[in-house]
Amino acid sequence: MAASAQGSEAELAAALADVPELARLLEVDPHLKPYAKDFQRRYKKFTQILSNIGENEGGIDKFSRGYETFGVHRSADGGLYCKEWAPGAEGVFLTGDFNGWNPFSYPYKKLDYGKWELYIPPKQNKSLLIPHGSKLKVVITSKMGEILYRISPWAKYVVREDGNVNYDWVHWDPEQLYKFKHSRPKKPRSLRIYESHVGISSHEGKIASYKHFTCNVLPRIKDLGYNCIQLMAIMEHAYYASFGYQITSFFAASSRYGTPEELKELVDTAHSMGILVLLDVVHSHASKNSDDGLNMFDGTDSCYFHSGPRGTHDLWDSRLFIYSSWEVLRFLLSNLRWWLEEYCFDGFRFDGVTSMLYHHHGMGQGFSGDYNEYFGLQVDEDALIYLMLANHLVHTLYPDSVTVAEDVSGMPALCSPISQGGGGFDYRLAMAIPDKWIQLLKEFKDEDWNMGNIVYTLTNRRYLEKCIAYAESHDQALVGDKTLAFWLMDAEMYTNMSVLAPFTPVIDRGIQLHKMIRLITHALGGEGYLNFMGNEFGHPEWLDFPRKGNNESYHYARRQFHLTDDDLLRYKLLNNFDRDMNRLEERCGWLSAPQAYVSEKHEGNKIITFERASLLFIFNFHPSKSYTDYRVGTALLGKFKIVLDSDAAEYGGHQRLDHKTDFFSEAFEHNGRPYSLLVYIPSRVALILQNVDLPN
Repeated sequence: MAASAQGSEAELAAALADVPELARLLEVDPHLKPYAKDFQRRYKKFTQILSNIGENEGGIDKFSRGYETFGVHRSADGGLYCKEWAPGAEGVFLTGDFNGWNPFSYPYKKLDYGKWELYIPPKQNKSLLIPHGSKLKVVITSKMGEILYRISPWAKYVVREDGNVNYDWVHWDPEQLYKFKHSRPKKPRSLRIYESHVGISSHEGKIASYKHFTCNVLPRIKDLGYNCIQLMAIMEHAYYASFGYQITSFFAASSRYGTPEELKELVDTAHSMGILVLLDVVHSHASKNSDDGLNMFDGTDSCYFHSGPRGTHDLWDSRLFIYSSWEVLRFLLSNLRWWLEEYCFDGFRFDGVTSMLYHHHGMGQGFSGDYNEYFGLQVDEDALIYLMLANHLVHTLYPDSVTVAEDVSGMPALCSPISQGGGGFDYRLAMAIPDKWIQLLKEFKDEDWNMGNIVYTLTNRRYLEKCIAYAESHDQALVGDKTLAFWLMDAEMYTNMSVLAPFTPVIDRGIQLHKMIRLITHALGGEGYLNFMGNEFGHPEWLDFPRKGNNESYHYARRQFHLTDDDLLRYKLLNNFDRDMNRLEERCGWLSAPQAYVSEKHEGNKIITFERASLLFIFNFHPSKSYTDYRVGTALLGKFKIVLDSDAAEYGGHQRLDHKTDFFSEAFEHNGRPYSLLVYIPSRVALILQNVDLPN
C-alpha cells in the first residue's frame, strides 16, 4: 500500500474515533470521506470551546445568561448593578435622567478582560434609583480622549421619538410583566411556515402594531392552516427600510410596533392556537451605527467586530462579528437564550448563514456543488463553530425548538447532527426553487417549460438534510423584483380580478399556474414549506418601505388582507386553495413523508406525476391540451378519489372534473409502478388522488 494511502486511512480512522457518529455521515455520503479530517477538526474545536466554557464559566448554561448581569439591573436590595464589556475604553460611566445627565458622576470600576462594573446602593427612602421609562446612556472615554455617549449592547428597550435621528435607551422595568398563559406547542411533524412582518401587516399606510397582528393576522394564519410563524424585523433596527436586517440593538424588541409585553402577548396567543413562532435572527452582521448601535462601542473599530477591512461587509455596508472572541460568543449565545426565555420563541431562522460560513461571504461565488468549495481556507471555521454552539445551546435548552439556516451554498452536513460533525440545524431553505420559478416565467414560454428540470430543482437536496421549500419569500416581493402573481398577471391584477368580469387569458393563466406552482413546490420540494404573508392570495403590488427614493411613502409597505374578504374579487379563490392545500397536508403529512417517487415527467405532454404519503399527485402544465384516459402509475391497488383539484370552482377553476368519480387502479405496470389507473387530466390542472381502500 502506498504511503499516501496509508496516511489517508490513518487520518480517516482518527477522525472516526474523534467524531462519535461520523461513520453515519460518511455512510450516507461516501463522497465526504476525503474531508473526514475537516469534520474532525471542526468537531474537536467545538468540543474544546465547550470544555473551555465549562472550565472558565461553569458551563454553557451559565455562560449563555449574560443578560442577567450585563447591562443595568435592579438588585434585591433596591440598588443597581451595571456591567459592560469595553476593552478599548479608558473609562466607563453611567448617566441619564436619574442624575441630571452628569456624564461622570457614576464611574464603572475596571475589571479583568475588558469588563467594567458599577454598583449604586439603594436610596435611603427605598425609592427606585432609575424608574421604569427613564432614559440612560453609557459614557465611554476613549484612549484618544473622546467622550462618547452609547447605548448598552444589552439594552432591552430603545425608542426613537418624533424628530430624533437616533434611538434612545429607555430603562424597561415595569411593575407588571406579561405572564405567559400557554405552553409551547410540540414540534410538529410537518412545518408550514408563514413568514411575517408585523409593521406591514395592516392595509393602512402606517406601521402596524403587535396588537394589530395578534388580533387581526394570527386568526388568518390559523385559518390558512399554517402551524409556524417566522417573524421578521423584531430585533431593533434603526432603519425601517432595511427589512430588519441592519440590527442596532440585539436584545431589544422593536419599539416601533409596541412594547415588549405586547410582543410576549403575540407569541403567547400564537401558542394558544398551536402555532410555533420563530425569530428571524441576524447574527451574520450588524449595523454600522455607532450612536445607537454596536459599532465603535468602546471607541475602537474592534470590540465586537473584526478590526480593519475584515470587519466590514462590502456589499451590505455593515460590521462583521469576530466569532473567535470569548465575549462575542457570550453576547451572541446569550442573545439567542434571551429570545427563547424572555419571549418564549420556539426557535430561529438564521439569516445570512452563507456570509458567515465563508471568508468570501458568498460574493461572486456560483457554488457549483464541487465539495472543494465547502472545505479549506475559504471556510470561516470560527463562524461555523459558533453556529454549532448556537444549535447545541438551543436544542439543549428546548429539544422541540426549530433552527433554519438561510444558506445558498448548499454546504454538506450543515443540517446533520453535531455528533456527526455537522452544523446541527434542523432545516435549510431550498433557495434554488424560487429562482427556478422566476427563471421559467421570465425566460420561457409555457409550452417550453422543461418538466425534468422542474423535478430536478424540486428534488435536488441532500439525503437526510431537511429543506424548507418555497415558491417565493419576502425577497421576491421587494421593489425591484416581482412576486409570482405579478410575473403571471402584472397590470391586469388592477383591472380584471373581479368575479363579475369574464376570465381574460392572462388572469386565467395566472390563477391556474399560481396554484400549480405552489402545490408542486409544497408537495415535492422539501420537508417543510414557507409562504410570505399575502403571497398566498396573489397580493397585488410589490413591497417598498418608506425611504428617500419614494418620498417616505407607506403606500407599498402594507398587506391588503381585506382583498380576500371581498366576495367580488378573485383573490379569495387563491386564498381558499392555499388553505385547503395546507389542511390536506396536515391530514396526510406529505412533508414528513420520505421524498416522493416521481413516475413521470413527460416533456411533450407537460405531465408530472409522483407519489408521496400514499397520495397520487398529477400535474398537467400544458397550456391547452387535456388528456382523456391518461394512464398514471401507482404503487397502490384499489379505489382512488379526488381530494384536491385546482380546477374546482372555489379555487377559480373551470370545474372540468366530477369529484364523485371513482378511479380504480389495476395490475398494469406503468412507468416503473406495479399498478396504474386511467384519469381525465384537463389542461393547467393539479390533482391529488387518495386511495380510499387504505386504513386512515
